[in-house]
Amino acid sequence: MLHQVLKSKLHRAMITAADVDYEGSIEIPTDLMDAVGLWPGEKVLVASITTGNRLETYVQPGIPGTGNILINGGAAHRIKKGERVAIMAFGLSDAPVLAKKVVLDEENRILRDGR
Repeated sequence: MLHQVLKSKLHRAMITAADVDYEGSIEIPTDLMDAVGLWPGEKVLVASITTGNRLETYVQPGIPGTGNILINGGAAHRIKKGERVAIMAFGLSDAPVLAKKVVLDEENRILRDGR
């Protein structure tokens, strides 16, 4: 039997910009995507630690090393610039999965492995 399990998590990410007029998505620098195994176009759950709002969107690759995490489109009405979020992706597996998780600082630099 397949179970839906956490596979990737960026914890305490800071939203650096929000643009309601842009095509919907969340832009994440590719170095952070690589750190947790996120793919371009992958569906993610974004949960605001600041407000409790939650939404699903897809990942767009951003410029590596910038720390810029942008939330766009209608999602920018629910999660705003300056909010702390957890960005999570899930997968299907018939066996337990050791998720790739990192904890970020206020400039979206990796502080530590989140395991």
